[in-house]
Amino acid sequence: MNRALHIFKQIKEKKPDAILLKNAVSPYLDPSFFWVTGLERGVFEDSLAILWPNGKGELVIPLLEEISGKSCKKEFNLHIFKDKDERHSLIRQLLGKARLIGLNSAALLWEDWLELKDLLPKAEFVAVSNEVLYARLIKDEAEIESLRKACSIASDTAAEIPSLLKEGIKEQSLASEVNYLMEKKGASGPAFETISSFGENTAEPHYTCGERRLGRSDLVLVDFGAIYRRYHSDITRTWVFGKANKLQQELREVVLQAQTVAFEEMRKEGATTGSVHKATEGFINSTKFKGKFTHSTGHSIGLEVHDGFRLHPSQDIPLKPGMVFTAEPGVYLEGEGGVRIEDDVLIKKSDIEILTYGAKDFEV
Repeated sequence: MNRALHIFKQIKEKKPDAILLKNAVSPYLDPSFFWVTGLERGVFEDSLAILWPNGKGELVIPLLEEISGKSCKKEFNLHIFKDKDERHSLIRQLLGKARLIGLNSAALLWEDWLELKDLLPKAEFVAVSNEVLYARLIKDEAEIESLRKACSIASDTAAEIPSLLKEGIKEQSLASEVNYLMEKKGASGPAFETISSFGENTAEPHYTCGERRLGRSDLVLVDFGAIYRRYHSDITRTWVFGKANKLQQELREVVLQAQTVAFEEMRKEGATTGSVHKATEGFINSTKFKGKFTHSTGHSIGLEVHDGFRLHPSQDIPLKPGMVFTAEPGVYLEGEGGVRIEDDVLIKKSDIEILTYGAKDFEV
């Protein structure tokens, strides 16, 4: 699949003469830059990808990235600059005749926008961020294989977490162990800041782990993911350190059943991101935990851990083969704790493939 053509295909209004994807400095790098160029290695600060309507492209990169840049997709011409002045000269040379330029504005820094306006005073600019996200939404086989590997790293790591649970271990220490295990298994890094929470802290879905120590009968929630070839996985498992009480058991059973409901809806012909959430939330609200599911059922995943779309009625789009979403229902009780179970799911024709795997044992 020519990814430049795929972006242009999404544009329904007047098509621009060119599309520009611009990296700033780390961490302000545009994932879509790496998607269109196919670059798996390197940082590429201050680099640009210029896309033409015929599917060809120009890759403008600094000298220090020249070796890494040679691994780009074959449809790109490589342009090297040594300093800012040379970069500016290349932008004028390559885009000087373009009158309408599409920008992935959601990933563009304000100072870079001002620079482009100054360098290309005769051009008009139009935002194509939504079109870029829609183009990335359906993954090709190469992307799916990278996601499978990222998911296998996370799944194999999850299987080892119970052996790490010792009375008195700190939340932050457990998170560090999880990150180390993922990298030992082949991850280039964690997909996001690993969430490790104990006891009552598990009631905070986006908790920042701290100094709390693990005690007997505590809930343990770990939400983490691996990066492999720039692609992200995202998995959550919840355990009880010891014997689960009645409330903890009820929380787990409801969440497990809710995830099954999500899977069943995702398999249906005509399912949408909204219908999956409505089915999942509806099931939880039919239990004693009505109103305690406080986030969307999931999100798309790929080059970003939150890859632009959610399983929620606010973004009600049809599920199509090649899309990859998390399914992560949770129930949270302030002062008591919460349970969330999360897996990554590939949408297939009339079916799904659950990319993450492993036992979902509860008591450790």
